[in-house]
Amino acid sequence: METRQRKQRMDLKEEANDSAPDAPSDDGSKMAPPPKDDTPEILKKALKVFAIQVKCFHEIITIGHRYYQTFELPWFRTLSWYFLACANYFFYLEARSELLPDSPVIGFLLKYHRLVSFTFYLIGFIMFVLSLVKKMYKIQFFMFGWTHVTLLIIVTQSHLILTNLFDGMIWLLVPVSMVICNDIMAYMCGFFFGRTPLIKLSPKKTWEGFIGGGFFTVILGWFMSGYLAQFPYLTCSTDFDLGLGVNTQCEVPAIFRPATFEIPLFVQVLLKVVGLKMTTFVTIPFQLHCVVFSLFSSIIAPFGGFFASGFKRAFKVKDFGDIIPGHGGMMDRFDCQFLMATFVHVYMSAIIRVPSPSRLLPMILALKPDDQVWLFEKLKEHLKVGVGIRMNT
Repeated sequence: METRQRKQRMDLKEEANDSAPDAPSDDGSKMAPPPKDDTPEILKKALKVFAIQVKCFHEIITIGHRYYQTFELPWFRTLSWYFLACANYFFYLEARSELLPDSPVIGFLLKYHRLVSFTFYLIGFIMFVLSLVKKMYKIQFFMFGWTHVTLLIIVTQSHLILTNLFDGMIWLLVPVSMVICNDIMAYMCGFFFGRTPLIKLSPKKTWEGFIGGGFFTVILGWFMSGYLAQFPYLTCSTDFDLGLGVNTQCEVPAIFRPATFEIPLFVQVLLKVVGLKMTTFVTIPFQLHCVVFSLFSSIIAPFGGFFASGFKRAFKVKDFGDIIPGHGGMMDRFDCQFLMATFVHVYMSAIIRVPSPSRLLPMILALKPDDQVWLFEKLKEHLKVGVGIRMNT
């Protein structure tokens, strides 16, 4: 009996030692720590953006499906998701080809990417034509257009969000924060000072909230952008050679380094009136661009919310979904964000971004060897002329 009890105590002691974390062994060493999550942070955020895209698409299509289902017509939901897959295949395979493994199949898909994408689309198009039912043509074509407009609004703009993210997380973090700030401050200013209705689509929105939200958003954008610009982890673009990691040792782009700017003459005159004699000032160029972003997020981006409000009123629904208790669906939270992200991408492409060798390299590698040699010779001639000019000057 005593032997059995002693054995039970020893077994309990061994179980306790096994369950204790980092318990030292007899030789003084510690147990191995649990494995770390090595998934790149940039990839986690990209997957979150993709998940939000799918959920927003689902919420809009569901509204159409409820209306469409009353006619007992086939294939609408199936075709909607099929076209979503085709759109994502078209956008992401071509834009992020450097992430794909090197294999004959991948090489074939990249070489004939647009042809393959169009073939996939044609399959869906033919399926839609075969699903047409007599006396229901009008509603079926209406829902066909519904699906394509949803793809345009959701997939295209989420693709631009990811493009901004890969250029540096600051290009996603700051615009998103501006929209959130404007939403919160517009509500608070409207709650305390609102008297004048702004737009009939949203009766609770007021001019006081609209103006107050814009004022505080500009202030937040200025100070927040200046603070975040000092962190290379946010300003450096994604290095695809590091497996989607962020190269924090990159050379900080000039847009995030302090620079001297000349004050316009009429502003100098105004400053002299108040006793300030300034002709130049020093700031980070990114802060000046963020003033533009702040104004857009305050003046234009709210119309994305007005658009969503009109859409919901047209189909007599309160919210797009109920995934967020008390706040509706995912689309209710991101109606302004999509518009804001699109503007940031267009603004960067037109005003900020310069040609990047990393973006040209995949296209160069896709050329035939003879074309690559021809391009090399042309670049060599160009560089010789450029070096000669610099040496002569």
